[in-house]
Amino acid sequence: MPPRVSVLIPVHDAGAYLAPALRSVARQTFADFEALLLDDGSTDGSAEVLAEAASRDPRFRVLSPGRVGLVAGLNLLRAAARAPLLARFDADDAMHPRRLELQVGYLAANPGVGAVASLVRHFPRGEVRGGNLRYEAWLNSLVTPDEIERNLFVESPLPHPSVTMRAELFDRVGGYRDVGHPEDYDLWLRAWGAGFRFGKVARVLHAWRDHPARLTRTDPRCGVEAFLRAKAEALVKGPLAGGRPFVVWGAGMFGRRLSRLLIRAGRPPAALLDIDRKKIGRTRHGRPVVPPEAFRPGSALVLAAVGVQGARELIRARLSGMGLVETRDFWMVA
Repeated sequence: MPPRVSVLIPVHDAGAYLAPALRSVARQTFADFEALLLDDGSTDGSAEVLAEAASRDPRFRVLSPGRVGLVAGLNLLRAAARAPLLARFDADDAMHPRRLELQVGYLAANPGVGAVASLVRHFPRGEVRGGNLRYEAWLNSLVTPDEIERNLFVESPLPHPSVTMRAELFDRVGGYRDVGHPEDYDLWLRAWGAGFRFGKVARVLHAWRDHPARLTRTDPRCGVEAFLRAKAEALVKGPLAGGRPFVVWGAGMFGRRLSRLLIRAGRPPAALLDIDRKKIGRTRHGRPVVPPEAFRPGSALVLAAVGVQGARELIRARLSGMGLVETRDFWMVA
């Protein structure tokens, strides 16, 4: 009989972090799982750690395809998985003992949710930088499906290694893609476009290790431009589908770069809104820059793309005060 959860763990040179990470999986209170460990061409002794874990616990199984890369490795792991639920985990992190128990229970109680994450905490705490602390606080502020959806285009609202998803979600959208932007964020955007919703268990169930070699620090697919490409593609297929006119609030770096990508995709904004008097009256990529006062609520959608800290909530309040409804009349995209 197949297990209820398949834990997908790609491993490439995880070093001293690997053994404690695997121990955190083995001690789960929810025991009906298989742990699929993909050795992605490790050369640091990780293969021996994986073999030892599999010899000690029959729920652990090792795949050794050679060096295939993260995206291909994740898709190989899914192909080998036997369970209806897929739990992601990274080889340098730590699971709370009740993670699988609580996430399986959440999905059973919420059949309309396709993927559930959890709150997270970066560690070792003394080495966590300010940007990751702010990202952690933002992630942990988004718990309900509505909160997550409202912020879907701001950043990736689901911490990938904390997610348990339905295999149906993964299969319906075609799994992970290697297209130059974050494979997890790309998956969430496509799943949302296919009608899936997301949730979180409101407890810290994932300890997220921060270190200099972490992919979010080193992989160009995790850079600002890569995230903007993912957003632009999903916006064109989702909120901007059907030719609805729109404006971009923000003529700064984020607004300019997003506008450029949307113009390349054949969807130019009618205008850019900005409060900076030095920008008003000028153009960005051929689009006029006008003050927010010039915008009149109507059929045009607003994409708010201001990355300055605190601006998102001010713009959100102003647009809501105009009677506009978030996810219908406006989206926060930075």
